[in-house]
Amino acid sequence: MTTHALKKSERGEPLTRGEALELLTNGDLLALGRVADGIRRRMHPEELVTFVVDRNVNYTNVCDSKCRFCAFYRDLDAPDAYFLDEETIYAKIAELVERGGTQLLMQGGLHPQLGIEWFEALFRGIRGRFPRVQNHSLSPAEITQIAAISKLAIPEAIRRLREAGLDSIPGGGAEILVDSVRQAISPKKIGWEGWAAVMREAARQGMPTTATMMFGSTERPEDIVEHLFRVRELQAAGGSFTAFIPWTYQPGNTELGGRSATGVEYLKVLALSRIVLDNIPNIQASWVTQGAAMAQVALFFGANDLGGTMLEENVVAAAGCTFRMSLEEMVELIRDAGFRAAQRTTLYEIIREF
Repeated sequence: MTTHALKKSERGEPLTRGEALELLTNGDLLALGRVADGIRRRMHPEELVTFVVDRNVNYTNVCDSKCRFCAFYRDLDAPDAYFLDEETIYAKIAELVERGGTQLLMQGGLHPQLGIEWFEALFRGIRGRFPRVQNHSLSPAEITQIAAISKLAIPEAIRRLREAGLDSIPGGGAEILVDSVRQAISPKKIGWEGWAAVMREAARQGMPTTATMMFGSTERPEDIVEHLFRVRELQAAGGSFTAFIPWTYQPGNTELGGRSATGVEYLKVLALSRIVLDNIPNIQASWVTQGAAMAQVALFFGANDLGGTMLEENVVAAAGCTFRMSLEEMVELIRDAGFRAAQRTTLYEIIREF
């Protein structure tokens, strides 16, 4: 069955869930990588590997969700809880622009008191001061929280945020899109249908989105496969996913504990992602959780993009994972892997090649 599934993938034929599961559990790593690499080269024959210069601004670490896998969140009254004011956020964005950055990723916890008016005022201020920066912010869980606090339906909340200056929505908080897993690791967060509802509505309103997957916590291989197929089906039904980003759970300082996925497990999931998600153009390698050397290997297992240089990152760092990457290091990493490096926008428009 494994050979049959690989041959189907090479011919560009879609896999069944059973075939994908067979590849994940019994497939040979190098054979999977070869097929995924072939798909990447067909989809991206120019041999460019792209990245975006961005900054993650975590406007607060206060969060009601208290996910068991998260080391970042704090209670509202915790001594190290914080909430950034507008001027601090503007100063961070100004530094991003000075470094040639084009993407702002603003995410925080599910704050119990922040309604939509605060975000509207902030986003209007960002758009007015930094019109060339793509505001790629707020996870579906955050948007759902904002809508609930503000007593708004999801479509109205997204419309108002978009009109205020939200340009696109990242796929954070997807974890595993299977509710039994979500109940085990993030019981207070929206279920998979809640995540999907935000992404469907964003696409309906013409907003670009991305999709992610955090794996290696408590899920089964069947759950990873189900996640991939649910993302694929959302895209086929009119989704606006520009990229898919699988990354590994980081157990440090978390309630859940355990271990992280191995490099072999990461590469298998990455390759399977490229094979299954043939309707999503870009697959990002997670150098933030895997490091530079594994990111280079990932470019031969289906990835064509290395995400952002991340002038700032706090959430994964809270779990003890603190890889850093300058623009120059990113370019060198790509070149050393045998590819041409290119800086892109959030929407994958090429800004410059190196």
